[in-house]
Amino acid sequence: MKNALTSLGLVLAFSTAVHAADKEAVIDNYANIALAGYQDSLVQATALKGAIDALVSAPGDATLLAARAAWVEARVPYQQTEAFRFGNPSVDAWEGKVNAWPLDEGLIDYVDPLLGGNDENPFSLANIVANPAIEISGAQLDAAQITPALLQQLHEFDGIEANVATGYHAIEFLLWGQDLNGTDAGAGARPATDFDTANCTGGNCGRRAQYLVAAADLLISDLEDAVALWVDGGQARADLAEGDGLVMAFTGMGSLSYGEQAGERMKLGLLLHDPEEEHDCFSDNTHNSHYYDGLGIRNVYTGRYVRIDGSVVEGPSLYDYVAQRDAALADALLSDMNMTMMALGAIKSTAEAGTAYDQMLAAGNDAGNALIQAGIDGLVAQTRNIERAVKVVGLEGVSVEGSDSLDNESEVFK
Repeated sequence: MKNALTSLGLVLAFSTAVHAADKEAVIDNYANIALAGYQDSLVQATALKGAIDALVSAPGDATLLAARAAWVEARVPYQQTEAFRFGNPSVDAWEGKVNAWPLDEGLIDYVDPLLGGNDENPFSLANIVANPAIEISGAQLDAAQITPALLQQLHEFDGIEANVATGYHAIEFLLWGQDLNGTDAGAGARPATDFDTANCTGGNCGRRAQYLVAAADLLISDLEDAVALWVDGGQARADLAEGDGLVMAFTGMGSLSYGEQAGERMKLGLLLHDPEEEHDCFSDNTHNSHYYDGLGIRNVYTGRYVRIDGSVVEGPSLYDYVAQRDAALADALLSDMNMTMMALGAIKSTAEAGTAYDQMLAAGNDAGNALIQAGIDGLVAQTRNIERAVKVVGLEGVSVEGSDSLDNESEVFK
């Protein structure tokens, strides 16, 4: 993976020359970038599945580390697709299968009962790996074989969103285990022997491996569905045509920027100084998830996405569309996004230098807290100009998650 400084340099290398940008061309390019991002996510998920198969076949430190590295790499293109989630009904309906968070991990496997339980969720310590039968609503569910179909059935069952049985974060927990370090250094430390039936730790090593493989297979299947949404004739493209694609694009940028990333994923954890509020809490990969979420927002605005093979998908953009109406505002919003990426890049480079995001969250770590707050401030500032851009281009129906109007910004962000 490129280091933060190299990545940031590539991000900021964007020409501000305004291209001809009629609405249909902008929306078409937006959809092409979405398709490329989901295709890349599928490629990386397939590589992750190969690494998981190798781990299960030959459990050891090397294969476990390789599987973890493949998971981290798989997150890079996927996080950049999250800007397509909000405002696109078919995508938002699909997304919970692959990126639901937070989760009560004790549903899946063993945890420290003092740190993994949830009094509001009767299934928070159900431990699917250890139990071949689970009682749900008075009925026994046969879990003797852990299959993708079983995981689909268990995902968010009983209407409890924390019952996350599928997706990236279920796989993350299985690869790393609980992070019991609080705001001290260290991620989860699951041993490779948790998957070794000949030298088993943690119990139920065969079932744990079965769960990991099933979750990886299901992730691939779900990402294939995402790609199908964005190909020509796919439902997501039909949604753009039937609704207003520009409304969806601006809604996605604003909602991820403000309510989701600045608020739920960053400010809440900072207010509580709580590493349980980290997005990638088991792996200590949160610095990357924040960085690539921010990059995904910028990709949508600039109409440019760098694929995992280095090729570029680009075309008429929202920047162009706004610039044709108010060039100063278009540049101001781009400048805001550049400042946000610098702030998120500082978080990323600090983590890569050895101070993890959960350490930055710690009460008393003024420097770390300031880095996170700078990222939040950048996201809030760019969302203000996203709302101004919406007015300039004359759109109605854009609803930014977390705020009806940033003119009445909540004190939580200050």
